[in-house]
Amino acid sequence: MHQHCHGQISVMESQRKRYAAPSSGEDSSGERGSLHTWKGYSCSVTPERVLLSRPVLQAALGTRHGVLLVEGGQVYSFGEFRWKQSQVSEVGPLKPVLESALSGQCVVAVAAGSFHSGAVTEDGGVHMWGENSFGQCGLSSLTVVPNPTPVAVLDPDTSPPHTIRVLELTCGEQHSLALSAQHEVWAWGSGCQLGLVTTIFPVWKPQKVEHLAGRHVLQVACGAFHSLALVRCLPPQEARRPLPDKCGQCNQLLYTMTDKEDHVIISDSHYCPLGVELLADGEARLEPGRSPPLRLQSSPSEPLSSHTSASAPGLHPSITDHTDYERRRTVAQNGEILTTRDSDMRDAAGTDSDRTVGGAGSQNSPYPDDQAVKEYLNKLSDTSLAEETAKMTIAGASFQPPADSLDLLTSDLLPGVMPVTTSSALNSLVSSCASAVAERVVSTCEALSLKKRINCHYPGVGGVAGAPGGVPGGFPGGPAEERVRLEESMQGKKSCSTGDIREEEAEGLSRRLSLPGLLSQVSPRLLRRASRPRVRVVPLTPVGGLPEAGELLPSLQTEVWSWGRGEEGQLGHGDNLPRLQPLCIKCLSSKEVVLVAAGAHHSLALTAQSQVFSWGSNSSGQLGHMACPTTIPRLAKLSEGIRVWDVGAGAQHTLLLADGDCYQPILYYSGQQVREAAQDAPQDQTEGYSYTQQPVLLPFCMNLGYVSGVFAGGQSCVALADRNVTGFIASLHELAAAERKFYCKLSSVKNHILRPLLDLGENYCSRYSSAGQRPWVRESLGTALGPASTVLLQSLARCYSRLCHLTGQHSALLTANLRRRREVKSLVMLEHASIFLDTYNEYCCSVGNFLVMGGFQALAKPSLDFFGKCPELLQRLAESSEENIPLSDLLVALFYLPMRHLHEYGRLLLKLGTCFEVSSVDYQKLQDCCSKFEALALHLKRRRKEAEYTYHFWKSFPGKMTVSGLDSLRKPPRRLICESSNKALTLQNSGRFSVNWFILFNDALVHAQFSTHHVFPLATLWVEPIPEENTDLYGLKVISPEETFTLLACSSMEKAKWLRSINQAVDQAMSGAGQSGSGAGQRAEPPISRTASYTFYKDSRLKEATYEGRWLAGKPNGRGMVKWLDGRIYTGTFKNGLEDGFGDYVMPSKTLNLNDHYQGHWKEGKMHGIGTYKYATGELYEGSFQDNMRHGHGMLRSGTLNSSSPSVFIGQWVHDKKTGYGVFDDITRGEKYMGMWQDDQRQGTGVIVTQFGLYYEGAFNNNKMQGTGVLLSEDNTTYEGEFSEDWTLNGKGVLTMANGDYFEGTFTGEWGSGLKVSGSFFKPNLYDSDGDKGRAVKLGRLAVRPEEKWRAVFEECWMRLGCEAPGQGENQRAWENIAVALTTSSRQHRDCPEMNLSQSHNRTLESLEFNPQQHVGPVTMEKYDRIRHYLIKACDTPLHPLGRLMETLVAVYRMTYVGVGANRRLLLQAVNEIMSYLARIFQLVRFLFPDLPEEGGVIPEPSSDPQDKKDSNCADTQLESPKPGRVVSSSSLLLPVLLPRLYPPLFTLYALEKEREDDVYWECVLRLNKQPDMALLAFLGVQHKFWPVSVPVLGERTEVVSSTKDACFASATETLQQISTTFTPSDKLQVIQLTFEEITKEVVSSLEDSFLWSMDDLFPVFLYVVLRARIRNLGSEVSLIEDLMDPCVQHGEHGIMFTTLKACYYQIQHEKTT
Repeated sequence: MHQHCHGQISVMESQRKRYAAPSSGEDSSGERGSLHTWKGYSCSVTPERVLLSRPVLQAALGTRHGVLLVEGGQVYSFGEFRWKQSQVSEVGPLKPVLESALSGQCVVAVAAGSFHSGAVTEDGGVHMWGENSFGQCGLSSLTVVPNPTPVAVLDPDTSPPHTIRVLELTCGEQHSLALSAQHEVWAWGSGCQLGLVTTIFPVWKPQKVEHLAGRHVLQVACGAFHSLALVRCLPPQEARRPLPDKCGQCNQLLYTMTDKEDHVIISDSHYCPLGVELLADGEARLEPGRSPPLRLQSSPSEPLSSHTSASAPGLHPSITDHTDYERRRTVAQNGEILTTRDSDMRDAAGTDSDRTVGGAGSQNSPYPDDQAVKEYLNKLSDTSLAEETAKMTIAGASFQPPADSLDLLTSDLLPGVMPVTTSSALNSLVSSCASAVAERVVSTCEALSLKKRINCHYPGVGGVAGAPGGVPGGFPGGPAEERVRLEESMQGKKSCSTGDIREEEAEGLSRRLSLPGLLSQVSPRLLRRASRPRVRVVPLTPVGGLPEAGELLPSLQTEVWSWGRGEEGQLGHGDNLPRLQPLCIKCLSSKEVVLVAAGAHHSLALTAQSQVFSWGSNSSGQLGHMACPTTIPRLAKLSEGIRVWDVGAGAQHTLLLADGDCYQPILYYSGQQVREAAQDAPQDQTEGYSYTQQPVLLPFCMNLGYVSGVFAGGQSCVALADRNVTGFIASLHELAAAERKFYCKLSSVKNHILRPLLDLGENYCSRYSSAGQRPWVRESLGTALGPASTVLLQSLARCYSRLCHLTGQHSALLTANLRRRREVKSLVMLEHASIFLDTYNEYCCSVGNFLVMGGFQALAKPSLDFFGKCPELLQRLAESSEENIPLSDLLVALFYLPMRHLHEYGRLLLKLGTCFEVSSVDYQKLQDCCSKFEALALHLKRRRKEAEYTYHFWKSFPGKMTVSGLDSLRKPPRRLICESSNKALTLQNSGRFSVNWFILFNDALVHAQFSTHHVFPLATLWVEPIPEENTDLYGLKVISPEETFTLLACSSMEKAKWLRSINQAVDQAMSGAGQSGSGAGQRAEPPISRTASYTFYKDSRLKEATYEGRWLAGKPNGRGMVKWLDGRIYTGTFKNGLEDGFGDYVMPSKTLNLNDHYQGHWKEGKMHGIGTYKYATGELYEGSFQDNMRHGHGMLRSGTLNSSSPSVFIGQWVHDKKTGYGVFDDITRGEKYMGMWQDDQRQGTGVIVTQFGLYYEGAFNNNKMQGTGVLLSEDNTTYEGEFSEDWTLNGKGVLTMANGDYFEGTFTGEWGSGLKVSGSFFKPNLYDSDGDKGRAVKLGRLAVRPEEKWRAVFEECWMRLGCEAPGQGENQRAWENIAVALTTSSRQHRDCPEMNLSQSHNRTLESLEFNPQQHVGPVTMEKYDRIRHYLIKACDTPLHPLGRLMETLVAVYRMTYVGVGANRRLLLQAVNEIMSYLARIFQLVRFLFPDLPEEGGVIPEPSSDPQDKKDSNCADTQLESPKPGRVVSSSSLLLPVLLPRLYPPLFTLYALEKEREDDVYWECVLRLNKQPDMALLAFLGVQHKFWPVSVPVLGERTEVVSSTKDACFASATETLQQISTTFTPSDKLQVIQLTFEEITKEVVSSLEDSFLWSMDDLFPVFLYVVLRARIRNLGSEVSLIEDLMDPCVQHGEHGIMFTTLKACYYQIQHEKTT
């Protein structure tokens, strides 16, 4: 009621930041926040300044007291303190007293009710004091609270109850409201103004107002017995929720409906006790003077009693008597009761008829005229102020919208109000209720995809529709009344500032709700009527504002909700009924309310357009107008150009803070005059008091300085003001005032120009001319503009709306900051200038596009029909003083007008900057922001010139030349730069009679000839000047992707002009400056390398394909993508116009409806290098390509199964065919072929193994086994001889049985199907003298030699090193190739996020680029170790050529010897293959490190430093035993890298080969291990002295007894078991050596004497350890060591130890346990 909190900025945040240490440009705190107080409005009134030590931040006034908040969070009080008891009961306003109870608390907001006060602290706590009879202080068991006392606001729904943080507090007479940080409302006290669902008063504890839960409340205000809330509109998806069809209180149906033949009868007989105040005992209390109704008025459509009085106890008599004028009538509107009479409607319609746009308007003021007021103001202000005032006056004030647009809210609220008698109330109810739900019926139709139109007009937002025109009896009265009703609703539609054009605005759509289950009861005729087509038009209010603005700017899409007592109409719902719960005032839902205030019995709403709506008690003229009724919001009457930006409401007066002709704020007062002699008289004695008819100017306002806020309460007024010392405060006020004025101007243009123009889009419109009353038809807007320009106009309207909305939001924010912070850091345009720049850019672009397409010219004729031949309104709004200016030019000037405001931004920011030190941060920010706005203003000015130049070109185009199809080049964003119609530019070597016309646009160069034209996009255009030394020609060479030609200019000046123009246009087209940039910083010429898109039209290979990517001088170069029309897509790198480098290629297969997909390397437009090709058939090839063919090493998986393909080939390819060595795994047949190929056929020697154990090696011819071969079966049956087909014997041969018997002769037939033999049978054991016992066949003789295998793999590695053949190349070039390969690969991985490398991996790659052997010379041990470490890292890195080789070798090895290839007969070949790998890799290593000795060479150990020797040995203890010199061998250097990767398949082959021996060995191990230790030692013949006497068990020595088992030599046993976890022979030999050392250590500890082993002593002990180690495949381990052991260690210590282990293995096999 008596105070308000401004804006939508968090109170606590702003208070906390307010008055920070001022910068050099800000005024000192002594000149800020001065407080002035007065009463009344006469000329003799002089405000008194309240002197306080600190600036006042906020004031709040009660009936007879006030509360002040000063800087530092201290609170002072003044006035009458009836609750202070023994303390001072009254303090004058000039001597406030400090509320010491709040010492130590940082208060951020204060509030005052009629007789109580409140404060909010920084942490969100609430303190209350004063009268508490009705619980308004929230403290139970106290009638008065003398000092500020904390009040707990707790959420009872949480456990434990959670403390609610409060932002804002407001107080009434008997209640208090708090706004929480969650933007919810909490209430306590007494009365229906709490909005709580309760019948028990007082409410001592704060409770949440559940009816507003889920909504974002921005501000609350309290009157004496009513409450207001400013609420942000719900988002569209939330607002579209359907209304409930049952009452939330009593669960009864709200609506019933009956469908007649052609109309609908709606009835609402719902009863709920709404509008009745409940006493504490639960009984309904009837207000005095009101007759008890038969049942309580609660439903929207229920008639009131014939006579109702609005008096209430305790209210002022003049207020209670004020409502006698109303003759009641009800109209349903969304659950509200609206009461008025016909005469009131007519009065409302003419209330502000004298205020029209541009009209002076009559005034009702106590002063002679405006001129006298201006003279008085000039006397009070200084010279500069007078100059500013004069400038502002000349510039012209913003135009207020006309009365029918802004003041006549009854068209929104009561479009169908008609005079009715009491007897016709029921009929009126039916028609009005039908009107109320008609809009919802439409929403229901909308849900069924029907058009949103019923044959009646209804307001755009929240309004009540008239009854359908086709409803008989819908308008009681007669045709004349029906016509008046139609005219009123039409007027409401046309003039309402938010009534939408054609289609309701988006916010209206979001708020229009449908009734559940309604559609089934609607007449079919009504639905048919609803299906009529409508023109789609863009809404002019952006839903939700600008998305990029986010929470930076306040919302303008707000609603005002009210509840409490309504005797004086202070709730604004059109009646005098109370409301127990908050209810939305629909007619304010689209007015952009930014602030609400509540007096004792009246309410105020301030809009972003600086207008004030008022309603409620008007007994003293406090509403600012004398219009009736006062139960609905109406505009306060203010002179044109007065823009209000703060309001205060007292008991019977209103205080307004506004902009006038200058930017220093002025004050207006409306309400009761307070006589000096009677200021102390009781408040209710008001007889004979004078009051205002409309707001009057307070003449002393200019003396106060720059007022930042006003407050009112009781009879008092308070103003907070700042002194303008350095100009900073004045500059801030000027900026905010300019923004408010600009927003009003934009809104006027939107409401009076843009909206009516869009309204012309109706197919027809009937209008009654003033003379003949005959309808006339005007041309459709869509017909006049055409479809393209209509879309552009809608885009223009959309952009204009965004700009207007942003300006309104910014205006509201600047205004809120003026009331609160007044700091530079509060200017959002400094930190977020891009929001403003982008919006202006977008808007200018839309205006230019509309202009270029001739939109304004086409719009002139419909506009002429609408505005008439004397468009004074247009001229006034466009600020044009020219006479006889064409209407189209006037429209252009009008829509380009907002661009001027950018200069205003720059000027005001620069003015603000002068208040600061040049070196300060604030000055720099202001200067930078000013530069941005000025630069954009200049850029947009150039853009306007370009648009006008382009428009005139197209306008005069038909007279210049007739070129077929050239008019198709006219596009909205396209701008003309220059053209050669004056023959300034010609084509070289053109014919004598040819005509060549060149037109340069901002996106293309057009070459037009007689009947054709060609367009060259600028993004792919290069132009070079041709030197003029040798010729007199002024030539320009133009390069495009498919054409190169020369242009000749007529002079060097013309040549320079075209060169500069083309280069600048190309540069802008590339950077996007043609659309969005500022155009600053032009380069001399655009870069030769660029990114662009182009569609080829000539090139045979790329015809009709589109390329998008990097270019270099007219050719694709760099990364890009090509898309062909047939669906082919290439994405990758290009070089000189061809695919070159790594790329991804997709090619659709027409037959299979799938894609072929290649991913790999390219060269000169063809697949070349390593790649992966996925065929549409399901096949997958991974390997090398050359000239689009598979060439080199590769693997092909065939078949449709993805996980395990039916067949896999890995090997060499030549020209897309298998040629060379390869392995073919035919999974379906269970066979694996390892051999030579030619032209996709097996040709030469090879080996086949099958899953059934068959083994064949021999000759192949034409894909068949043909020639000599050897065949073995699983049971060792062997055939050696001639073959003719697969598995078919044909010719001479020898068949040897498993027992040694054999046939020799001629064989025919297929193996396994019966053989025919012609020859001799031999049984060797019968002929002992014959030396052919055991004819063992030596395998591998007819297989491919190891060095012939995988030659392609090694050749590719040599090629990567730059060698054409193995060993033939330069070492330096090889290292360069390694560096290039690593860099290229790492860059490719960097480009692919999914292949990103870690930081350590990148460091490894960098280290591999350099040769570790930096100096030429003999290899020392140090160099050898560096080489060895380099090889380990290189082989672990697939990007390195050696790593790639290693990876491939591992793949082919596993491919060969896994699966079917795991055949024991392949063991020898597998071992030989590894030895071959070692030899060939060692050749590569010696090529990279030429100083490395050959195989078997010795590197001497360094003898100078024993420490180095020790370190070197330690570093390599895992590789081999220490020696006097290091023998270089391929196995010692490379096996540690290679063998771990090949170990699984290799060891599997060993296990298969040694399976029988290992089984015998293992059986014996299991038998012998059943014996205890001492028995086993004795059995093995270990000498007794070597038996351990005691053994360690869990850290303690335990004596060995006869039952001890697995305890002797335990450490040696554990060591030997590690042989199964190592890979290389050297590591395994190291394990054996450590085992011997452990045995020795244990024996020495027991003998306690040194001794020397003899093999006779050592062997039994070692045999015991081997038995106890229980190594399962010891025979395989022994064989692997024997086959791959380094030859240099075979005769050393390691060799002896290995021989001992081998002997143990054979001993165990033949050991007899009995």
